[in-house]
Amino acid sequence: MLTVVPRFRSLLLLFLLVTGAVLTGAPPASAHAALTGSVPERGSVVDTAPEQVSITFSEKVALADNSLRVLDPKGERVDTGPTSEQGEAGYSVALKPELPDGTFTVTYQVVSADSHPVNGAFTFSVGAPSKTTVSVEGQDSGGAVGALYDLGRYVSYAGFVLVVGGAAFVLVCWPRGAGVRAVQRVVVSGWLALTAATLSLLLIRGPYTGSGKLADIFDLGLLGEVLQTRTGAALISRLLLLAAAALFIAVLFGAYARAVAERDAASGPEPSGPATSGPEPSGPASGGTKPVGTGTVGTKSTGTGAVGTGAVGTGAVGTEGADAGVSQRDLAFGLRVGGFVVAAGIAATWALSEHASTGIQTGLAMPLDVVHLLTVATWIGGLTTLLVALYRAPSLETAAVERFSRIAFGCVVVLAATGLYQSWRQVGSWSGLTGTDYGRLLLTKIALIAVVIGIAWFSRRWVARLTQRPTDLSADLSADLSADLSADLSADLSADLSADHAADQDGSRTPGGSRSATRAGSAADGTDGLGGTASPDGTGGADGSAPEPDTARAAQLARQRTAVATARVKRTRDADPLRSGLRRSVFAEVAVAVVLLGVTTLLTATEPARTEESAERAARTAGAPAGPLSVRLPFDTGGQDGKGVATVDLEPGRTGSNALHLYVERPNGSGFDVPEVQVAFTLKAKDIGPLPVTPDRVATAHWTAAGVQLPIAGDWEIAVTVRTSDIDQVTVKKTTRIG
Repeated sequence: MLTVVPRFRSLLLLFLLVTGAVLTGAPPASAHAALTGSVPERGSVVDTAPEQVSITFSEKVALADNSLRVLDPKGERVDTGPTSEQGEAGYSVALKPELPDGTFTVTYQVVSADSHPVNGAFTFSVGAPSKTTVSVEGQDSGGAVGALYDLGRYVSYAGFVLVVGGAAFVLVCWPRGAGVRAVQRVVVSGWLALTAATLSLLLIRGPYTGSGKLADIFDLGLLGEVLQTRTGAALISRLLLLAAAALFIAVLFGAYARAVAERDAASGPEPSGPATSGPEPSGPASGGTKPVGTGTVGTKSTGTGAVGTGAVGTGAVGTEGADAGVSQRDLAFGLRVGGFVVAAGIAATWALSEHASTGIQTGLAMPLDVVHLLTVATWIGGLTTLLVALYRAPSLETAAVERFSRIAFGCVVVLAATGLYQSWRQVGSWSGLTGTDYGRLLLTKIALIAVVIGIAWFSRRWVARLTQRPTDLSADLSADLSADLSADLSADLSADLSADHAADQDGSRTPGGSRSATRAGSAADGTDGLGGTASPDGTGGADGSAPEPDTARAAQLARQRTAVATARVKRTRDADPLRSGLRRSVFAEVAVAVVLLGVTTLLTATEPARTEESAERAARTAGAPAGPLSVRLPFDTGGQDGKGVATVDLEPGRTGSNALHLYVERPNGSGFDVPEVQVAFTLKAKDIGPLPVTPDRVATAHWTAAGVQLPIAGDWEIAVTVRTSDIDQVTVKKTTRIG
């Protein structure tokens, strides 16, 4: 067992590293709703001051006081009255009358339907642009508040996985695990982590979506506002369901564990295949033979007593076993139904407040999201519980491992189906899969799942080899040790009884004569110093039977013997190559699962690819100039009569197919019929181009080209090469927004 602690330390270190990656890798502002339009338009110049400012998002958002503000060039607010809704996802605020000319700044800070904060700003001008003192800095949900919120997300997911997966493993695969302390710690730790994380998220939610200040965590006003939102209601519902989960855990590890123990004590352990380790623990669900030293020691009828055995009966025991089995099955059925309801309710608190609740096909997406979360918890949480049992539990039946292996395979199938649907819904296109942060994280998650499945294949091979083995060395050793212990302890106790009796006769039981004094002092009143009646001849009780042994010494001896036996079984168990191989493969699965859980947490904090592409299209539409695009590029080839201006016109000036017109003029405005012109387009941000275009001359100083394809919106560099003579040529460039 020397490798147990280092391996668990490795898992803890991996958990901390993944947590750090979650906190540093998550975007500072998780805007899952995009601003798709505004009136006045962003960056536009209007002739007269508008009466109101309107903004439109890609989905419905939640607004609070001061969510939408309009500031004049001096930084003073010019909006009046509350924000009003316009349509399904439009919002407006009225402005003061008779606004002066200049540049105005519009700032917004809202919460998207999937619970993520959205903030930003844009400007428009009245009459003409002017200088402004407004610093456009949206509230940042990153920093300490953002890090704490992301940590709360990760811990809540991890807690949910442990409590649901651990309980499912006990109820479905290994009922005796309810009495194993290590398994109990897994489930209880998951419940504590999920409860603490939920409370933390509830407190941090206010500053996370609002001020971004750590000091506002305990602001009761912000907490009251959070409770009125859908996310706040989901967190409160989760806390109420966790209270029900606490009752479930108490019954699982209390009444259910005792029912399993009583069933096993009355009828013996149920056939479940060879064990993967030594004797069961001495907890309430240990089952089987009672621990050594718990039986009756030294009965008067025999003088030695039965050591480490339970009562032996016929009909009465059979009836008790049947009753215990029925009680255990009834409890198991109730716990499975109740546990599923509580777990599904907790999973629904995520589905109803995050990605699944927005976008397309929400009626189908939310139930499938609940199924996805429950499946992930059953798989990864059960895997973690199996790992803990393999390392810490005194025994684990091979049948339990084989049963979980089949369940894990079913979980993978369900995850593949629900994950494929979720991927299509959140990504929507191949470009979104490879060209967005969400898509790249999704590809990473798919790769990690493939790795876990590959490792699980090796685990299934180990399980198959364990199942095919006719006998188990640990089980045989356990039986041999139990027999040896009973025989050795009986012999030792008999020897102690003989020595004790001899000591009573010669008055030298203990050093210092204490026992002799007791004997002597008690002889006068007819007792033997042990609570029994001494015979006149000092041979024991009145009936001539052997004196009662020291039960405390017998119990201590039994505990020592049991500890030695357990250590021997553990050494033999750890030396088993099949068990060691299974432990190594399960450890690797859990290690990759920890990283997988971190990537999943990052996905929940990342803008879906479909929404990101929609926002980019909206930004292109809002930022692109109306009508055809015209770009003027002055040039000078350096030769005689080498100066002029090249004007490039694109119609309609959007992505896709465009018609290009190129005009070349002299400085005085007259047409300049140069020998040759070439045009090229380059989008450096996407590493596209240069895309060459060779226009055709259609008239003096006029060239055209049809079907000029610009695939992606962005800041395109337009390069025009002008040759004014055989040796004089120059290339001029200008970057402009084309959307």
